[in-house]
Amino acid sequence: MKEAAPRAVHLTDYAPFSHIVEHVHLSFDLRRSATRVTARIGMRPNPDATRGPLRLDGEGLTLLWARIDGAEVAPRLDATGLTVDAPDAPFVWECAVEIDPSSNTALEGLYISNGMFCTQCEAEGFRKITYYPDRPDVMAPFTVRINSDLPVLLSNGNPGASGDGFAEWEDPHPKPAYLFALVAGDLVAHSDRFTTSEGRDVALNIWVRPGDEDKCAYAMDALKRSMAWDERVYGRAYDLDVFNVVAVDDFNMGAMENKGLNIFNARYVLASPETATDDDYARIESIVAHEYFHNWTGNRITCRDWFQLCLKEGLTVYRDQQFSGDERSHAVQRIGDVQMLRGRQFREDAGPLAHPVRPASYIEINNFYTATVYEKGAELIGMLRRLVGDDGYAKALDLYFARHDGQACTIEDWLAVFQDATGRDLTQFKLWYSQAGTPVLDVDWRLEDGTLTLKIDAAIPETPGQTDKALPVIPVSLGAIARDGREVLATTVIEVSETPTRVSFDIGTDDAVPSVLRNFSAPVTLNLDLAKADRAVLLAHDTDPFNKWEAGRMLAKAALTAMVTDGADSDPDFLAALQPVLADETLDPAFRALVLGLPSDDDMAGTLALAGQTPDPDAIAAARRDLGHAMAVDLESTLTALYDGMQVHGPYDPAAADAGKRALRNAALAYLTKLDGGDRARRQFDAADNMTDSLGALVPLIRIGAADDALARFYQSWKDHRLVLDKWFSLQIAAAPGTEGAAIAARLVEHPDFDWKNPNRFRSVIGALGMNHASFHKADGSGYALVADWLIKLDPVNPQTAARMTTLFETRARYDADRQGLMRDALDRISAAPDLSRDTGEMVGRMLDG
Repeated sequence: MKEAAPRAVHLTDYAPFSHIVEHVHLSFDLRRSATRVTARIGMRPNPDATRGPLRLDGEGLTLLWARIDGAEVAPRLDATGLTVDAPDAPFVWECAVEIDPSSNTALEGLYISNGMFCTQCEAEGFRKITYYPDRPDVMAPFTVRINSDLPVLLSNGNPGASGDGFAEWEDPHPKPAYLFALVAGDLVAHSDRFTTSEGRDVALNIWVRPGDEDKCAYAMDALKRSMAWDERVYGRAYDLDVFNVVAVDDFNMGAMENKGLNIFNARYVLASPETATDDDYARIESIVAHEYFHNWTGNRITCRDWFQLCLKEGLTVYRDQQFSGDERSHAVQRIGDVQMLRGRQFREDAGPLAHPVRPASYIEINNFYTATVYEKGAELIGMLRRLVGDDGYAKALDLYFARHDGQACTIEDWLAVFQDATGRDLTQFKLWYSQAGTPVLDVDWRLEDGTLTLKIDAAIPETPGQTDKALPVIPVSLGAIARDGREVLATTVIEVSETPTRVSFDIGTDDAVPSVLRNFSAPVTLNLDLAKADRAVLLAHDTDPFNKWEAGRMLAKAALTAMVTDGADSDPDFLAALQPVLADETLDPAFRALVLGLPSDDDMAGTLALAGQTPDPDAIAAARRDLGHAMAVDLESTLTALYDGMQVHGPYDPAAADAGKRALRNAALAYLTKLDGGDRARRQFDAADNMTDSLGALVPLIRIGAADDALARFYQSWKDHRLVLDKWFSLQIAAAPGTEGAAIAARLVEHPDFDWKNPNRFRSVIGALGMNHASFHKADGSGYALVADWLIKLDPVNPQTAARMTTLFETRARYDADRQGLMRDALDRISAAPDLSRDTGEMVGRMLDG
């Protein structure tokens, strides 16, 4: 018999905690299956809260004893915590509990990864360590003692006393329990130092398993650059004497910003030219920066409750995007950010899992670590900056840090500092935080007597639970390009605060094309009626790099749409428009590599669905294959020149200049492989001295079905390197031609190296199947069935990873009735699984109801 449906938590239910926690002392006696945690916590009644008994969260704990002010007490225990009567005066709560890290396969709380003790407490993992008010608005300084014979014993803050079998740590900065961290194991450090702008000498350590210390140099370099950048751009200096990073093999997420002790998925720390691609290096740089930037935007200032998650995550994503743009290329960074937003968040907004950036309720908070909170949350920060200007943004951020340091805050607090610093009324802007859905802008334009006139209609589609929506203010950045290549209207930002909005500009010519939504100034869908010739003008001449790339993307989408729906041949006008851009040596090679890429199958499916058509995954895959072949034939001489001319000589360097050349060279190779049967790719694979060029050759060989020998040799070379082996699993499925990916995935789950309990390895197979659109949506439903089978198997072991991967089914409503039925069957099977977790149950329930 299933338990009653879990109760939803609502934003409107927030109330301050009954007590103020003044200090926390924890002592750990580490044992694999019987760790003892002793807590000593000073508390006093909260004068701003409702009086009542003391309620502490706790799950999976064996309570050994409990005391208040030294006297034994008998708390009332239940499945989610305990309740005990407490004095109406300051007191000390003490308890001892026993937990079993060895059986913690959910990787939440204290668990063991390859012999290493480690923790993950965000969002609600600390309650699996000891009884505590496990909520982000309860903040206190922590001291920790770790007793163990393991050689390295780490926790938050600064190191204290240590000796044979113990180490003590003290974090002087008040923090919520979700930022607590502990690591203990046989580790070695890659170490360095950094002197802050305030003169603090900080010891930096990246802790890894023995044998991995030679793969930490880039992560360390990224950390030091992040620290310098945050001082230079935001005026934020680091505030402890040590900053530790630990690489962990078994981790549900990318990384965690625990104060002074960041814990990372090993794939976002370890890198060498032989084992990591340029994209891996860029992600390491971005994620190291992201977690470091959380020291101020997340740690020093945190969230009042989990509904405010976007307050720390959206702001910190925006900051790491700024950093990556400064370190590499703002144009390429912006295009990549928008590709991720459209690929993940727009589809989320368009389906049954749509929710506001600040949701109004949740059943399981782990399910709201979403693209909407992170990526759309970052877009809101960017829009806010456009509305108040760079100076206004800087003043508001300075006020935010000064006013709220050491506090747990809300979106209202965040917007108030902007209003106070700039005088701007943000009432209408605030709607972005409370309304789900991607706004749609329909733009009509005309040119007459040298005047460009635009009429902009705006609407927000209905989403689950939200129908009648008000219009938030939308910053729309625009310009205009004459057909002879001149910019006749420099970038101007207008504010769409009512619909329709009409604007006119004197541009002095009737022979020009509007460039609308420059730099993707708002997370909206733009409908702008431009002829192919108009888009060709923008692709050739637009001064805004994003809209230059977007013009090529729209030409490609138009060509693919005609091929899918009308059986048309490839569009010669599209091919002709590409030629001069690809050959333009004044353009960044990384940018030209992006121009050369075609919209993904999933992107095309979403485009067709928005146009009211039912996407056919097989027809989309065939159209992309045929258009790619036509591009290879038509552009062969240009592609050959790029392949030969972009070769990088000298030692491998992951920096932007060389990485951009490799990106363009390998993009050219992917097309040329369609013509030469893989001869170039095989030669490159044999000669490659770095993982980027190795995979740049291997992937196109997989796509033409000529990679068996290369895959076998790749496996033999890397079978003992866990992160590279993840790539071997993933690429075979994600790059498989036609619908072969489903059968390949079914074969690989039987491989002896498929460790399905490791989240990275599980994602490398089951997640990779979801990345292969035609294979996942194979008409016989075998892709859906395989994913459902494995999510049912994984859920009792690791609910978080299982729940997140149910999103593969979120676009069900796009497809034909047969596929919809097969997907529903898969979701029904998952829903009916015995003892389904709250995490997965909530996600599947929302998709079945949507």
